[in-house]
Amino acid sequence: MTILIMAAIAAVTVLCLLVLFGVIPHLRIVPDDTRFDFMRFRRVSFPVSAALSILALLFYFTHGLNFGIDFKGGTLMEVQSKTGAVDVAQMRKTLEGLGLGEIQLQEFGDRGEVLIRISQQPGGEQAQQAVVDKVKGALGDSIDYRRVEVVGPRVSNELLGYGTIGIVLAIVAILIYLWFRFEWQFALGAMIANVHDLVLTIGFMSVTQIDFDLTSIAALLTILGYSLNDTVVIYDRIREMLRRYKKLSMADLLNISINSTLSRSIITHVTVAAALLSLLLFGGHAIHSFTATMMFGVVLVGTYTSVFIASPILIYLGVGAGRTAHAEVPEPASPVGAGSR
Repeated sequence: MTILIMAAIAAVTVLCLLVLFGVIPHLRIVPDDTRFDFMRFRRVSFPVSAALSILALLFYFTHGLNFGIDFKGGTLMEVQSKTGAVDVAQMRKTLEGLGLGEIQLQEFGDRGEVLIRISQQPGGEQAQQAVVDKVKGALGDSIDYRRVEVVGPRVSNELLGYGTIGIVLAIVAILIYLWFRFEWQFALGAMIANVHDLVLTIGFMSVTQIDFDLTSIAALLTILGYSLNDTVVIYDRIREMLRRYKKLSMADLLNISINSTLSRSIITHVTVAAALLSLLLFGGHAIHSFTATMMFGVVLVGTYTSVFIASPILIYLGVGAGRTAHAEVPEPASPVGAGSR
């Protein structure tokens, strides 16, 4: 595996050098004269997004989130059998005999790895620590204890509160930044797009019941920043086009702005998706909830929102309301960034 990774790195390095010195021409993902009509889908994207947002909220209020040990307290142990194979049924029977209440065992990987979750015990943090000793005594020396986390009820409530405050403060800071960076319509449009991303992502976590822990909070904050960055790139191009073309209809102007940033968006999202997919497949259970949430929020929802929600919503917020569909033909816009092709 190490040899394959080194070979891949060497191949990519050689390819980059050949492109840098002009031996291989730059890759053009999207032609300069692309004129795809994104705005014609706005009458479909908004109802679909509204319906999905309502469903996400319904799932959240009916099913809730699967809070991890970080937020509900308890003991989490990641163990691995030293013999390479593990009998999960026998391990569950052994642990249930300890009288520790609800116990969840989840096998992952292919090397006898098991994730053990034990519900919060009465008696405070000392009782939680005693659970670890009981489990180790019951499983014996044939098990390697790779990770042990014990979270008391007071700490878990504080973590949940701080995580919620962090998300709210991030949304407020983004709104203030956008208010100074753009006109109020742009700020409101980007804020609606960001809230849309959060709602659908939380709905996804409620439907799939993946663990909602501290890494999930980090994923939500990352999704906010990534979605904002993608939206601001398109908004910058829209504002540039508004100043350059005074008679072009708003729908045509938005189409041209999105098409001119399309190559950059495709390359960015494909590379991010490849990195997240690698983490999802090979990163292990410890970061599974983080990478799964990022895959959904950044690659799927964030890409869709920037193009089909954040941009066309400017029409409904009154940007370019005085424009009419004059036959003004713009010049092909240059791509965003030197590395967008």
